[in-house]
Amino acid sequence: MKHHKDMVTKEEIQAFFDAQFKGSNLMIEQVENQYALLRRVVTQQDLRPGGTVSGPFMMTLADAALYAAIFGTLGIEEMAVTTNLNMSFLQKPKAEAALTAECTLLKVGKTSVVGDVVIRSEGESAPVAHAVGTFALPKN
Repeated sequence: MKHHKDMVTKEEIQAFFDAQFKGSNLMIEQVENQYALLRRVVTQQDLRPGGTVSGPFMMTLADAALYAAIFGTLGIEEMAVTTNLNMSFLQKPKAEAALTAECTLLKVGKTSVVGDVVIRSEGESAPVAHAVGTFALPKN
């Protein structure tokens, strides 16, 4: 099992996200080895007709949670790239609540990482979406 060369703090990951994804409202709540918890506030522009949170908003959150969990495990690997993201939308999220994404890495290999992400409306236990994603790691 691969572990980070240098421990990366959630503040360092937040600084990277703030610089790379300006205006994304992605907040790193918690990061550990093979785990990340992110939060994203829902704004009016993130809603689609019917008052539900858009799919692209949730996919961005899932993808970012995977990226953050990789950083928490391997250090800042900015060239890690998504190769697959399979998303299931389970129920309508609350339009007025922020969404959280909880990512657990299932496999950390030499060339790729696979993770599981559960998205919830803040304060709710039932998931609103579920994703499984794979990232390719840069060749060292």
